[in-house]
Amino acid sequence: MSFEDKTLTCSDCGASFTFSAGEQESFQSRGYTNEPKRCTECREARKAERNGSSGNSYGNRNSGSYSSDRQMYSAVCAECGKSTTVPFEPRQGRPVYCSDCYRKVRVSR
Repeated sequence: MSFEDKTLTCSDCGASFTFSAGEQESFQSRGYTNEPKRCTECREARKAERNGSSGNSYGNRNSGSYSSDRQMYSAVCAECGKSTTVPFEPRQGRPVYCSDCYRKVRVSR
Protein backbone atom coordinates (compact mmCIF):
# COMPACT_ATOMS: atom_id res chain seq x y z
CA MET A 1 0.00 0.00 0.00
CA SER A 2 1.32 3.43 -0.95
CA PHE A 3 1.06 6.33 1.48
CA GLU A 4 1.16 10.06 0.76
CA ASP A 5 1.66 12.94 3.20
CA LYS A 6 -1.62 14.32 4.57
CA THR A 7 -2.34 17.68 6.14
CA LEU A 8 -4.49 17.33 9.28
CA THR A 9 -5.91 19.85 11.75
CA CYS A 10 -5.12 19.56 15.46
CA SER A 11 -8.25 19.09 17.58
CA ASP A 12 -6.69 21.05 20.47
CA CYS A 13 -5.01 24.11 18.98
CA GLY A 14 -6.47 24.13 15.44
CA ALA A 15 -3.04 24.25 13.77
CA SER A 16 -2.36 22.30 10.59
CA PHE A 17 0.22 19.54 10.79
CA THR A 18 1.58 16.93 8.39
CA PHE A 19 0.88 13.24 8.87
CA SER A 20 3.78 11.95 6.80
CA ALA A 21 3.79 8.81 4.67
CA GLY A 22 6.39 7.31 7.02
CA GLU A 23 4.22 8.00 10.07
CA GLN A 24 1.22 6.47 8.30
CA GLU A 25 3.23 3.34 7.54
CA SER A 26 4.38 3.18 11.17
CA PHE A 27 0.79 3.59 12.41
CA GLN A 28 -0.37 0.76 10.15
CA SER A 29 2.45 -1.56 11.27
CA ARG A 30 1.43 -0.96 14.90
CA GLY A 31 -2.18 -1.79 14.13
CA TYR A 32 -3.50 1.75 14.65
CA THR A 33 -6.63 2.45 12.62
CA ASN A 34 -7.22 6.13 13.44
CA GLU A 35 -5.23 9.13 12.29
CA PRO A 36 -3.71 11.35 15.01
CA LYS A 37 -6.02 14.11 16.28
CA ARG A 38 -3.30 16.30 17.77
CA CYS A 39 -0.14 17.96 16.50
CA THR A 40 3.18 16.87 18.02
CA GLU A 41 3.28 19.78 20.49
CA CYS A 42 -0.27 19.14 21.77
CA ARG A 43 0.40 15.39 22.02
CA GLU A 44 3.48 16.04 24.17
CA ALA A 45 1.57 18.54 26.33
CA ARG A 46 -1.24 16.03 26.83
CA LYS A 47 1.21 13.28 27.81
CA ALA A 48 2.85 15.58 30.34
CA GLU A 49 -0.56 16.58 31.71
CA ARG A 50 -1.63 12.95 32.06
CA ASN A 51 1.57 12.11 33.90
CA GLY A 52 1.15 15.03 36.29
CA SER A 53 4.13 17.15 35.32
CA SER A 54 5.04 20.02 33.07
CA GLY A 55 7.90 18.18 31.36
CA ASN A 56 9.12 14.64 30.98
CA SER A 57 8.07 12.19 33.65
CA TYR A 58 9.01 8.68 34.62
CA GLY A 59 6.18 7.46 32.40
CA ASN A 60 8.29 8.49 29.49
CA ARG A 61 10.96 5.83 29.44
CA ASN A 62 13.29 7.95 27.34
CA SER A 63 13.51 10.70 29.91
CA GLY A 64 15.77 8.80 32.30
CA SER A 65 14.15 10.55 35.26
CA TYR A 66 12.53 7.47 36.75
CA SER A 67 15.28 6.97 39.32
CA SER A 68 15.14 10.59 40.44
CA ASP A 69 11.44 10.18 41.32
CA ARG A 70 12.10 7.21 43.61
CA GLN A 71 13.00 7.48 47.25
CA MET A 72 16.50 6.16 47.84
CA TYR A 73 17.98 4.91 51.11
CA SER A 74 21.59 5.02 52.30
CA ALA A 75 23.25 1.72 53.11
CA VAL A 76 26.65 0.10 53.55
CA CYS A 77 27.55 -2.77 51.22
CA ALA A 78 27.73 -6.07 53.13
CA GLU A 79 30.49 -7.32 50.81
CA CYS A 80 32.96 -4.43 50.40
CA GLY A 81 31.82 -1.90 53.04
CA LYS A 82 31.33 0.91 50.52
CA SER A 83 28.50 3.44 51.04
CA THR A 84 25.70 3.06 48.52
CA THR A 85 22.05 3.94 47.94
CA VAL A 86 19.24 1.48 47.28
CA PRO A 87 15.58 1.89 46.23
CA PHE A 88 14.27 -0.02 49.27
CA GLU A 89 14.55 0.41 53.01
CA PRO A 90 17.30 -1.90 54.31
CA ARG A 91 16.23 -4.32 57.05
CA GLN A 92 18.24 -5.65 59.96
CA GLY A 93 19.75 -9.05 59.22
CA ARG A 94 19.38 -8.74 55.42
CA PRO A 95 22.53 -8.02 53.40
CA VAL A 96 22.60 -4.99 51.10
CA TYR A 97 25.11 -4.81 48.26
CA CYS A 98 26.48 -1.99 46.11
CA SER A 99 25.80 -2.44 42.40
CA ASP A 100 29.24 -3.95 41.69
CA CYS A 101 29.01 -6.54 44.48
CA TYR A 102 25.37 -7.28 43.66
CA ARG A 103 26.37 -8.21 40.10
CA LYS A 104 29.01 -10.60 41.47
CA VAL A 105 26.64 -12.18 44.01
CA ARG A 106 23.84 -12.46 41.45
CA VAL A 107 26.06 -14.26 38.93
CA SER A 108 27.25 -16.78 41.55
CA ARG A 109 23.68 -17.87 42.42
